[in-house]
Amino acid sequence: MRIDARLWAFAASFVTLMSCASSASATAMTGDPAAICGGLAGSADGAIKIDSATLQAPSPLAVAEKAPTPAGRVVPANPAFCKVLGHIDPTDPAAPPIKFEVNLPVEWNGRSLQYGGGGFNGVLITGLGLPPAYPFDKPSPLALGFATYGTDSGHEQKPGEPPQLFALNDEAFENFSHKAYKKVRDAARALIVRAYGKPPAKMYFMGSSEGGREALTMAQRYPDDFDGIFARVPVINWVGLQHAGTRSGLVTMGEGWIRPAQVKLVADAVLKACDTQDGSDDALVQDPVSCKAAFKPATLACAAGQSGDDCLTGKQIAAIETLHAPYKFSFPLANGLDDYPGWGVSGENTPAFGPTGGWSAWWLGTTAPAQPPAPTNGIAWIYGAGGIQYVFARDPKLDVTTYKLEDHKARVLQVSALMDSTDPDLSRFHAHGGKLMMLEHMADYAQSPYAGIRYFENVEKTLGKDKAAEFARLYTAPGVDHVGSGAPANVDMLTVLVDWVENGKAPGDLEVTEQKLQAPGFDTLRALPLCRWPAWPHYRAGPVTAASSFSCAP
Repeated sequence: MRIDARLWAFAASFVTLMSCASSASATAMTGDPAAICGGLAGSADGAIKIDSATLQAPSPLAVAEKAPTPAGRVVPANPAFCKVLGHIDPTDPAAPPIKFEVNLPVEWNGRSLQYGGGGFNGVLITGLGLPPAYPFDKPSPLALGFATYGTDSGHEQKPGEPPQLFALNDEAFENFSHKAYKKVRDAARALIVRAYGKPPAKMYFMGSSEGGREALTMAQRYPDDFDGIFARVPVINWVGLQHAGTRSGLVTMGEGWIRPAQVKLVADAVLKACDTQDGSDDALVQDPVSCKAAFKPATLACAAGQSGDDCLTGKQIAAIETLHAPYKFSFPLANGLDDYPGWGVSGENTPAFGPTGGWSAWWLGTTAPAQPPAPTNGIAWIYGAGGIQYVFARDPKLDVTTYKLEDHKARVLQVSALMDSTDPDLSRFHAHGGKLMMLEHMADYAQSPYAGIRYFENVEKTLGKDKAAEFARLYTAPGVDHVGSGAPANVDMLTVLVDWVENGKAPGDLEVTEQKLQAPGFDTLRALPLCRWPAWPHYRAGPVTAASSFSCAP
């Protein structure tokens, strides 16, 4: 029965997307697919080189034992397609090439989907997996007929090397900032024309984290290139995040470090203060904005003579208050921003999924921050401290504890102009007919969800709320960490985005599910409304595992 249900889900998704074909029409490769695919190999167009092109046989669904993210464990079933691997030569001979993969289905639906990257990139994004937030039981975009593609952003991360090493080369860093995604988009479009005889009727981009920043970069820098964009947990104010993450590490050096048992102490206190605010007792903070104002870390302070895991020292409380507070710059960055919003509350002890989850993974690590950073440190310290050394100071031997922002003002501003995707004027993207959807996870400790919320509100201020509502949406998911763990986080944003772009169906409140990572059923464990900002799920009546038991309200 579960296999039948999966087939019905596949068919329903396929019918839904194919019914959206008012401007995109299905096309098969004209002629022998193997010959068409093989004919793409070895070609060159200026700096663009095609290294290989091979016809891939259909492959079945599988679930891997390990992956960095929940969705990463799902290896979706894919149809017959032409796998094209290529690269774009650099101008600077010392810079690495931009590698890319383009997947051309034998049966094409007339659309393309570009996948964003993650972290500092350096890994080829294949475009074969599930896109951000995507339900585990849905057919992949490639299976639905999308031509999909991705890139390594113009550098390769090698084992044992710092992930920021590439930033010492100007061209490699500029490719990482925005140029690689544009170049690969154009290369993919040209390959699609060669394979099918016409360009995509509609082009989409979906990215999460760094990939979410890339998604917003495309809307801001290349507003005519994409028709629909989805940005999940975007690293929106990149310069601010690197500095705020470094600061959060510095305050946990030595006695400020918080032990795992104390992380649970804080998480339990947050739930005690805020869990029932929405009317339900479901171990989930539905309104983390109000909770941040209500929860006071000082209530956990150790009394005189008290110590151990049942309380917090003054330095530990100061570290938490630092995490929650904005990071202030002494000068404005790109688009007039002069701070990075502090992090929120809830999900402090979300169990790690692979290397990620909650405070212990993102902020604290399993050992206190070291200089130079150690693999057992929190990801924010590893990323932030490395960013200070390789991106801003450009001194790999710098002791980050001695870094002074003002001494590197010119470089900080240069990087901000390249990396910060914070321009709220999306009027050209709107005029092009583009649609933008954003999703913030409210228990995210890799980046602050309040940065994305502020960006969306700045778009509304710049264009007006009514005009912004014509093409942009922001959703917030309570209790979900950066990679989609901790609470219901799965939603088919691709279908919603296509329906909006091609049928004019503007989305309202949606629904997110938490699914069991077990094929083929991927059973739903619980569901919640996914509310448009600034609304939150409020409990009405019924089981707390059902979305129908809640409604969205301010």
